[in-house]
Amino acid sequence: MAQITAVSPLAPAKFPTLPVIQGVQFATIAAGVKYQGRSDVMLATLAAGTVIAGAFTRSATRAAPVLDCQEKLGGTSDGGAAILVNSGNANAFTGKHGTASVEAITSSVASVCGIDQARVFTSSTGVIGEPLPHDRITASLETLAATTSPDNIADAAQAIMTTDTFPKGASATVDVNGQSVSIAGIAKGSGMIAPDMATMLVYIFTDAKIDQTALQGLVSDSNNKTFNCITVDSDTSTSDSLIVAATGASGVDVNGNEAFAAALRDVMQDLAHQVVRDGEGATKFVEITVTGAASDADAKVHGLAIANSPLVKTAVAGEDPNWGRIVMAVGKSGAAADRDRLSIRFGDVEVAKDGWRSEDYSEEAAAAQMKKDEIAIGVDIGIGTGRATVWTCDLTHGYITINADYRS
Repeated sequence: MAQITAVSPLAPAKFPTLPVIQGVQFATIAAGVKYQGRSDVMLATLAAGTVIAGAFTRSATRAAPVLDCQEKLGGTSDGGAAILVNSGNANAFTGKHGTASVEAITSSVASVCGIDQARVFTSSTGVIGEPLPHDRITASLETLAATTSPDNIADAAQAIMTTDTFPKGASATVDVNGQSVSIAGIAKGSGMIAPDMATMLVYIFTDAKIDQTALQGLVSDSNNKTFNCITVDSDTSTSDSLIVAATGASGVDVNGNEAFAAALRDVMQDLAHQVVRDGEGATKFVEITVTGAASDADAKVHGLAIANSPLVKTAVAGEDPNWGRIVMAVGKSGAAADRDRLSIRFGDVEVAKDGWRSEDYSEEAAAAQMKKDEIAIGVDIGIGTGRATVWTCDLTHGYITINADYRS
């Protein structure tokens, strides 16, 4: 596998300090699933009564852990719960062997942690099509369970990485009727990133008290506006998993609370942006805002057509203000558009208006916008009130290098 050594130029300065979430403890270990000399398994144990919601890939070739989690989602229990994640092997396209691996891991975690097997959620990430050496994971469980700590979330973020160049974390603290509620999340993702729900693993924890159905509603709604609005390379993974766990340990009821909903969405958006910033080979972070579409859904279709276009992405990499490629992407998207009403901006520079190059167009000013590390592209379709924002990165030689060598 290609060794990723250089940290993305778009990475945050450092991993953030995340609040300790009451009712959650973490442990990591180097089990040797694939990598040598680094942690590759993470265990999170969750307090009794924890409520769990999630979202998963809709790929027709979903991995065995994803199918298992989907079956378990929505259940309630007074007992504890656990999440176990391994990197280095996706346990995907592994047939009955994959199912057997999930069974072996979840039953072992349940036994070691003293919880119901139906409350054990697993994820695997890495190479597709190779049997998971689950015995290396089960052999490490006693040590993992004995070393959990509420302070180990940063180590957990490291353990779930594959081609990521930096660990990803985000948090929020929200006031609910004078009482404090905390949210902390970690994520992995760098390549094979495309909405549905974007290829990555995400784990978010909160000490809020909330009903499972209410939490699931918040997660599903926010997912559509965050993780389902990012793309790196238009490829949807077999293993996408987003799990949100609410321990209720704070005793603060957040059912129907708008401040909590907004804070959860902010954490999800922060993590989604970090995934894009760590896009394989990325040097530019791009925000695409589409307005004036026939509907919000059409605006998102247009936005993703632009964001997924190799020609647009390579123009961004080359710092070329080639707005003709955006015209092309809008035209091919399949959503309603009118050539003679289309307007385009790079940052605050208008490059096209009403289906024609802007009268004030300046190649120099447009090129200056493209030299920025963070680029804003605005497209107005001119036929309605629909709008959407999506996020992507450029496409560079680095992406080819990483993926050409991925299994070596």
